[in-house]
Amino acid sequence: MRKKLCLIFIILLAMIVAQASEKEDVWKPMKNLVGKWEGKGEGKSGNATVAKGFQFVLQGKFLQLKNKAVFEPQEANPKGEVHEDWGFFSSDRARKKIVFRQFHVEGFIIQYILDDISDDGKTLVFNSEQIENGPPGLKAKLTFKFVDNNTIEESFHLAFPGQDFSCYITNFLKRKK
Repeated sequence: MRKKLCLIFIILLAMIVAQASEKEDVWKPMKNLVGKWEGKGEGKSGNATVAKGFQFVLQGKFLQLKNKAVFEPQEANPKGEVHEDWGFFSSDRARKKIVFRQFHVEGFIIQYILDDISDDGKTLVFNSEQIENGPPGLKAKLTFKFVDNNTIEESFHLAFPGQDFSCYITNFLKRKK
């Protein structure tokens, strides 16, 4: 009887240890973003050439984004425009959510939360929780859609108070080799 109890205890202990070692990879939905990307953007500020880079930093605790979009001159903006933003994705263990903080050259800071992942894992939707230095009630949505492993369609939407979301820019990006 003691041998059976001992054997059952060892099996239960092994199962607990195995479950603990099968810890979920919180970064799984984000891993395909890692690398350098180039492409074109189209939106309210006109057409742009876009370059993005995603890399894990600080011992893999954060995913860093660096983005630069160079908008062509147009009638509304004859000199064109250069937009840059940097961001950090982090894992909020208490909420079990990915949080993205994006710092724009214009002084805006947007804090997003990963709200939706499509069933196939190819579409990631981030919705703003807070926008610093923007008008009160402004909302933002950032969507990454993996067309394939080397192609992303990224869209950025804004909703001003009392209005629906409107697409500000859509980027079509290819992985840089």
